[in-house]
Amino acid sequence: MASLRLATRVSSSAMIFRRLTVALLSGSLIFTSPFVASDVTGNDLPDFGDSSGSLISPAQEMELGAAFMRSVRSQTTLVNDPEIHGYIEQLGYRLVASSDTPSYPFTFFVVDNPAVNAFAGPGGYIGIHTGLILTARNESELAGVMAHEIAHVTQRHLLRAYESANQMSLPTAAGMIAAILLGVATGNTEAGIAGVSAVQAGNIQRQLNFTRANEKEADRIGIQTLARSGIDPYGMPSFFERLHQSTRLYGNNVPEFLSTHPVTSNRIAESMSRAERYGRGKDRNSLEFQLIRARLQVLDSDNPQEMLRQYQSMAKKRDAGVAEQYGLALSYWRTGAIDKAQKTLHALMQDDPDRVLYRTTMAEMQLEAGQTQEALQLYRDTLSLYPGDLVVGQRYTAALIQAGQATKARDYALKMLRNKQARTAPVYELWAKAASISGPAWETNIASAEVYFLYGNLQLAKDQLQQALKHDGLSQYEQARVRARLNEFTQLMAAREHK
Repeated sequence: MASLRLATRVSSSAMIFRRLTVALLSGSLIFTSPFVASDVTGNDLPDFGDSSGSLISPAQEMELGAAFMRSVRSQTTLVNDPEIHGYIEQLGYRLVASSDTPSYPFTFFVVDNPAVNAFAGPGGYIGIHTGLILTARNESELAGVMAHEIAHVTQRHLLRAYESANQMSLPTAAGMIAAILLGVATGNTEAGIAGVSAVQAGNIQRQLNFTRANEKEADRIGIQTLARSGIDPYGMPSFFERLHQSTRLYGNNVPEFLSTHPVTSNRIAESMSRAERYGRGKDRNSLEFQLIRARLQVLDSDNPQEMLRQYQSMAKKRDAGVAEQYGLALSYWRTGAIDKAQKTLHALMQDDPDRVLYRTTMAEMQLEAGQTQEALQLYRDTLSLYPGDLVVGQRYTAALIQAGQATKARDYALKMLRNKQARTAPVYELWAKAASISGPAWETNIASAEVYFLYGNLQLAKDQLQQALKHDGLSQYEQARVRARLNEFTQLMAAREHK
């Protein structure tokens, strides 16, 4: 069970590379440290505007956002546990659907950082810290912070902040913005800005600090979004108030959210007044939030035995709920008591047999206990209940690889990749692993290229595509697709060098 925590996350880009080295049969892979600065996805560098206040175009914003996200992946640790990531995505999309711009292509991700913080990046990329999830007492508090960050994007506060980057190429700007946002989150404003002028960094840092007017508007729009979503709008002001009251306990270690989003008594009063206009929402909390919070708490703990003691104590209380029982099951699992873990989880499943989180967790336990066929059947049954579910699909594909059914795993990975939302590093990595065993070999290279590209290492991505073209068996159509992608990577590298 010592490997459970590591299996739930990507600890660094280097870990991804090491895992691919083991998984891929192609012996031509050479791994180096990823680039900190990322690259544009178009052929030309955009004009960031001038001092008159003109904004970048929507297409340029998307290019900046994609480059920003690649830089984030190369600079920090993301939590890739499918269940945790899937919950944050689901909650985020629910809020976006009730926002002023429901068609805007937002992307939500979880940063492995204990700081109580969240941030909005260009192109609608919203980062949520594990510390925020664990600190929130209910879903409405977490949703309140997420709605606030979404509002910063929909009201285009971010684009005005990026005007200080108008003298830099897009790759440099994206890398620096990511470094500053992540540096603020970790309490180290120098993080990831090596080799960049301190003056430039300082200018952008000042621009990224939203004005009071921006914060007020984000509060107003965010509370409106909460109410439209059916989520209790009091979640935002109540969370602000709780953080504000707790500052006396932190001393100099003020929560990062308060550093980047200063909260005053007047601001709390105003947001509370706005919430009162809408009244209490029907959804203040959700069981899914409590379950995911328990999952994160247990898997994130460095002391499984202490976590087990805590959940054993909580589960004995009169007001203990299913979240405490789920946390207890996970704690048993992490400490090696697999029989107790399965027994505890089975009891939960009897009362709520169709809950996806219970099903995927039980299948994980079955795989570890050597009950491979039972796990695969449980995944298939769950997919029949929830066709196309990406969380279950990722778990099922990984289980197929583990069970020695690489061809089926490859086929299912390709099926998932038809969905644009599935085109993520973890899914491409599953495709690469499966193809490395089942073939064809060139697919391994193509999938690996996409993994490296998403982690900001353009040279290795290009190398993999060149390797793919050396294999026999590619149709003319496939060769054309690979060459087109290779040409794109070549142009992106030229753009980076041009900076």
